[in-house]
Amino acid sequence: MDDYLSEKEQWEWLKGWIRSNGVWIIAGIAVGAGILAGWRWWEARTDRLALEAGAKYQQILEALDRKDKTRAETITLQLERDYPSSPYVDQARLLAARVAVESNELDKAANTLKSVMDTTKDKQLALVARLRLARVQLAQSKPDDAIKTLDGVDPGAFKPRYQEARGDALFAKGDKAGALKEYQAARDGSLGQTVDSESLQLKIDDLLADNIAPATTPPAAANGAPTPKAQ
Repeated sequence: MDDYLSEKEQWEWLKGWIRSNGVWIIAGIAVGAGILAGWRWWEARTDRLALEAGAKYQQILEALDRKDKTRAETITLQLERDYPSSPYVDQARLLAARVAVESNELDKAANTLKSVMDTTKDKQLALVARLRLARVQLAQSKPDDAIKTLDGVDPGAFKPRYQEARGDALFAKGDKAGALKEYQAARDGSLGQTVDSESLQLKIDDLLADNIAPATTPPAAANGAPTPKAQ
């Protein structure tokens, strides 16, 4: 009987506690259910937007495959407007910059690449945009601007490619010794993984040949005498 009364007392206590706190219990359950529903809605919305943005990006690729530059630009603007936070926006801008370079619209390409470099949340993508911007600046005959773009940032795994680009800029400025140093550093640090090793080696060989030539010139040549012809 004592055990029975004890259980009965516990039950009465529990009913009283529920009566006193029932409102808060129900509110807590409602809030939890609301949070769960909101989270599921947000996940569904995020997935839907990602799929829609991806579809837009695919349309851009298809337009470029058809050489329809105008259509690609139109869809890119739609992508930027409707899905501004999507990573596909940055990818589309990189494509737009490439198209601008191919059309010799270098100023447009430079502005687009700088926008990606300054605004993207993807650090690796920012490094890619920075490197491409330096390349465009070289094409604009602005080696000093290219060097400034390449400097002041840790390129991480892109270091060999940055070194090669810096070498190209120094070569354009007439600093062959500096260019050779950057090319050799790019070759030694890359192990052929991030740069075109054959192209890079050709640059190095050409510069080494230039440096060696004066030292191997016969003394007679310095006095204006003709040099021996190669056999």
